[in-house]
Amino acid sequence: MSSSAFQVATIVGPATGGLLYAAIHPTGVYAVCARLLLLGVLFLALMKIRVVKQAPKATTWKDLIGGVTYVFRNRVILGCISLDLFAVLLGGAVALLPIFAEDILHTGPWGLGLLRSAPAVGAFVVAVILANRPIQQRAGIYLFACVAIFGLATIVFGLSRNLALSVLALAVLGGSDMVTVVIRLSVVQLATPPEMRGRVSAVNMVFIGASNELGEFESGVTAAWWGPVAAVLVGGAGTLAVTLLWLWLFPELRRIRRVEDVLPPAGAPLVQAPQP
Repeated sequence: MSSSAFQVATIVGPATGGLLYAAIHPTGVYAVCARLLLLGVLFLALMKIRVVKQAPKATTWKDLIGGVTYVFRNRVILGCISLDLFAVLLGGAVALLPIFAEDILHTGPWGLGLLRSAPAVGAFVVAVILANRPIQQRAGIYLFACVAIFGLATIVFGLSRNLALSVLALAVLGGSDMVTVVIRLSVVQLATPPEMRGRVSAVNMVFIGASNELGEFESGVTAAWWGPVAAVLVGGAGTLAVTLLWLWLFPELRRIRRVEDVLPPAGAPLVQAPQP
């Protein structure tokens, strides 16, 4: 549901902004944004939160780096986060959409709008499906399969010279990415004890931010070196290579059947010793 709401906002928000920009003065668009933000703050203020009091304790350096330590010692979480990091880092074709729209697909602003919205539409459709039919079996296999589909869709987009095929490839790309997002976030949260969840989530957000921003930077640099088509094709092939490599490096991920299977046992230490 959360992912669906985000994708709806991703699709409807820019379109609504464009309509408002055309209908009223640009300052009116910012006024509407400000009112919506205030409305969001109001909704947050109305939330009823159960507060659990805990005995205060001094924060140590070990507490500060605890999230990073836990991630690197838990192979399931490390595999999930790093797989997404490198897949998105290499498969960042979305950053090159203006070049593809103008120079390769020879379409105008309308076509660029379709290309920009296609991943969000695909992600929204898949999010609605997953909300009603959650993955109950072979979650690890679905994770790797959808990362591979993400790479294949990136390659198809790079090879396409047809607007409709490009839009379809981007929709498939967004849908496959949504499956990996749902599985990854569920696994990371369930595999982390409650007392570590905030710090591990912070590390996860750093990885997500790094993959998106660095992925766009990588796409721009490689497009300047080899051209946009070669950059997208190399990125898609790199995503497939990462998928195969992670299948070998992290067999724990492949063996996950249900995301609930990663729940840590009661009383388990926060950082488990590595297996010999």
